[in-house]
Order: sequence, then C-alpha cells, then structure tokens
Amino acid sequence: MLMAATAFFASSAGQHAYTEVRARSPQTLLRYAQRRLEGHEVLEWLLLPGLRALRARIEREPPPGPLPTLGKGQQLKQIAPPATGRGHVVRVDTAAAIAEVLLEARPGTHIVIAPGHYRFEKTLRLGQNGRASAPITVTAIVPGTVRLDFSQEEGILVDRPHWIFENLNIRGICARQRDCEHAFHVVGAGAFTALLNNHLQDFNAHIKVNGLNGEWPDHGLVAFNTLTNTAVRHTDRPVVTLDLVGANQWRVQDNLVTNFAKVGGHGVAYGLFMKGASEGGRIERNLVVCSQAGMSDPGERVGISFGGGGTDPVACRTDGCRAFEHRQGLAANNIVAHCNDAGIDVNHASQVVLAHNTLINTAGFSIRGGSMQARLFGNVYEGGISAFGETAPALQLNMEIAGAAMFTNPDLLLLDWFELPQSIPLPSFVTNDFTNTPRQMHTLPGALERGSRAKSKNMPGN
Repeated sequence: MLMAATAFFASSAGQHAYTEVRARSPQTLLRYAQRRLEGHEVLEWLLLPGLRALRARIEREPPPGPLPTLGKGQQLKQIAPPATGRGHVVRVDTAAAIAEVLLEARPGTHIVIAPGHYRFEKTLRLGQNGRASAPITVTAIVPGTVRLDFSQEEGILVDRPHWIFENLNIRGICARQRDCEHAFHVVGAGAFTALLNNHLQDFNAHIKVNGLNGEWPDHGLVAFNTLTNTAVRHTDRPVVTLDLVGANQWRVQDNLVTNFAKVGGHGVAYGLFMKGASEGGRIERNLVVCSQAGMSDPGERVGISFGGGGTDPVACRTDGCRAFEHRQGLAANNIVAHCNDAGIDVNHASQVVLAHNTLINTAGFSIRGGSMQARLFGNVYEGGISAFGETAPALQLNMEIAGAAMFTNPDLLLLDWFELPQSIPLPSFVTNDFTNTPRQMHTLPGALERGSRAKSKNMPGN
C-alpha cells in the first residue's frame, strides 16, 4: 500500500490531487470527508466522531449571547423632522395610505410614515421617477418606530430611479420561509436607489438587485442597515442578504449582516455578493457574522463574495458572464467572523482588490473560478488563502494569525492587539478604517487603525 501510494503521488494525477488538496481549506476537506462517509454505517461509526471533534477544533463555536455590533447596522438615534424646504411632505398612518402614496408621489415628495405596525399582503409598487435634485424619500422620523410586516414574496418593488428608503423596520412573516423572498427588489430602471438605516429581518434575499428589459439599476447605496434572520432558512431558493446581479457601481457600507444559513438546495448561503457581470462594486466597513451559533451545522456560510455561486448566463449583464462575474470591485475594511466557509470569496472575477479586512474564525480567503488579477493587500486573517486555478492572486503585506494569540478576545470581536504588528504603507485606495477614522500614512494591517500601549512587534506578512 505504501509503494502504491508513493507511486500515485509521484504520478501527474497524484501531483494534481496533492495540489488540489493543498488549495482547499481544512473546513472544506472535512465537510467533503463527512459527506463521503454518509451511508457507510461502519465507516461512520469509526470515523465520524473524530471528524466532528476535529471540526469543532477548527470551527470554533461563537460565544453565547449577542455579539457587539461595533457601531454597524441600523442606528437608533433620532433624526430631525423633515423641513418644508426639503420638498412636499406627505404624512401617512395606514397601510392603504402607504400603498397609495407610493404610487402618487412626485419628485421631491417626502413620505413620512407615522409610528405604528403595518401589515401587507401584496407587493408595494412605485408610480413615478424621482430626480437627482429631487429624490422621493420614504422615512420614519425615529428609527424603530415604524414596522412593516410582509407576507408576500416581494415587499417593495423599486423600478424607478432616485428613491430613498430610510429608518424602516421590515419583517418577513410568510407561513413558509421560501415565500418571503425580498424586502426590497431593485430592478431595471431603479437606478440611484438608497437604502439607509433600515432593519430587515427574515427574508431569503433581503435586498435583490437585477436588470429588467435591458435596463440595469446602477449606482445604488446600501448603508447602515441591519440584515438578519431569526432562524435557518428552509428553502431551495438562494439565501444571501444582498443578492446583486449585473448592476454597476453599488456601494455597500457600514451594514451589520448576521445569521444567514440555509437548509435545502445546495445548502450554501452568502452574506453579501455581487455577480452577473457587474462592475465597480465597493463593499466597505461592514460587520458580517455568518453564524452566532451552530458553526458546524449542515450547510456552508460564506461572508462576502465577488462572483457568488455563479450566474445563469441569461441573467448576466454582458456576454453570459464568460469574461467575468464581477470586475474592478473593492472589499475593504470589513470584519468577517464565524463563517464555516470562506470569509471572503472571489469567483471568476477580474481586477478585484481585497484590502485591510479582518477575518476571524473563517476559512479565510478563497480565490477560484479563473479569477484574474485579484490583489490581497494588508489583510489580517485566520484560515489561510485558498487559490484554485492557474492564476495566482497578488499577495502584499497580509498577515495570517492565530486570533487568540493576537487579540484581546477575537471570538467576542474584541480586537485590541496584545502587541502591535509592524505598520505598512497606506494604499491610495484605502484612506479610512472600519470606524471611518482616517488612517495614518503608515497604518496597521486589518480593518482597524487602533492605538495601543503595546510595543510594536515586527511580524512579516506574505
């Protein structure tokens, strides 16, 4: 057997297998081994306990109780009442009035929803376009005082440009989880949509963005939203809190993304992804926590992805996505934690930059699908860098760590350094850190530019 194994690994097939194994994360290999054992009763009895014990060591269970939000997601600070100079103000206090004013609002209208609890069973639709100089705004004056419950498949269909939705709490309440697809579905002509300071809960894809009839909703903004689920989603439909397909120049900033998991279909769930031959997306300063319990439960959880699981060619913006799933994207200053798969994933993407991210208790970075010119700069990570295919990513000043040896309590997201690492040059494309604090010319790797009394420690990166 030893001679046969030696001969196999000396062969081209054996070398290929060895390379493939080395390119995959331990989490991926353990899940694969566990799936292969299923149905073989004797082997399951012999080997599964050991595999489960090993997974528990690699995939650390998050600490019980809520984790700190680190200032991300919906903010509960009261904002000033709308002024008449901001446009025509319309106040509504019934579900019927909300549905009606969305159809009738003209550019510059400021729709103010009175505090209360509103329930809907049909998709809410928009009637008119806003303008860059006169957007149409839908708001609750005080965040957390307006709750919209949706039992329909799509909550709000945004197919008109220059609409803003802010300070709303929206919940999916479908009898079957698979029927609550989206809180917001931004399509076609819905360019320059802004989703600000909302709390969206219990949907398969809380925010879905895609083209329609040859039009694409470009230049969107998703900022300071909380995107979460209270339970695992039992569905064969995609589970991804932001599902962006084909739209260009979207900014996704300062959001809190938590608790997304899927049982059904291929079992893979994503926090944020951009795909479908989209371009120029920026994913910055978000806190993504894949699981707050059940790290080794069935299914895979991926934090952030350019490319996701790939797009049906008919849904791609150009060329059936043959050239790329996403091009010229940036993921910077994000903290991603407690994912049993990649913290950040790049799949068939081109000219993507991953800079100054911090990955805690994840499988690290995954670069796959023939991704071209991927660049990793100044990241701090557990879990390694898995590269599949012939094109290797460019690695500069990244730092692989054992989290507990470096930070106060990384699993609790307490990320003060015990000893400061060596500072690195500030890249021109990353000026601020996770807290939006300006970085120094010589900055720290990872998402946080944070002072410490610890002495600097020279820790070379790759």
